[in-house]
Amino acid sequence: MRKTIALFMIVATLSTFIGLAAADDDHRPWRRGSEVAPVTDPVYLRECGDCHLAYPPGLLPARSWQAIMNGLEDHFGDNAALDATTQGQLLDYLTRNSADHADYPRSRKIARQLTAGDTLLRISELPFFRSEHDELTPAMVRDNPEVGSFSRCNACHRRAEQGSFREHEIDIPGYGRWED
Repeated sequence: MRKTIALFMIVATLSTFIGLAAADDDHRPWRRGSEVAPVTDPVYLRECGDCHLAYPPGLLPARSWQAIMNGLEDHFGDNAALDATTQGQLLDYLTRNSADHADYPRSRKIARQLTAGDTLLRISELPFFRSEHDELTPAMVRDNPEVGSFSRCNACHRRAEQGSFREHEIDIPGYGRWED
């Protein structure tokens, strides 16, 4: 009888923990497939996504987004200046969802690896990014006509637009699936 009661208690305890974990899924959208918040702002998608991947805000800290948005007249060699209202709206969206404000695993990891003075303007300059991409050769990226640059995340990360950068979803053009 004691063994039956003990077994019942173990099963009940495990059921409670499983139930709590399932309930937690409703409050943590990243558990459903995203490591950073996917881009949801239609203005950001239009204004930035027309020229390049609308990078998920959770890939940079707020201070980096502020520096980028304050330098749009020379945006990596292009004039991407916006009217003040649009620029303010985008800056608000980017900073509210930045790495240091987001509740997503990769965003938190990015924020933890930066010091207070780090204001990096390129995602490819992040310590986290460098450690994740250190095995890639120039032939796979820079010299690959279908990729060309690390700035083209979605050339290899099939679900970058959804905020997912998982290794099993990487497909490097001309090289195939990434196997680490």
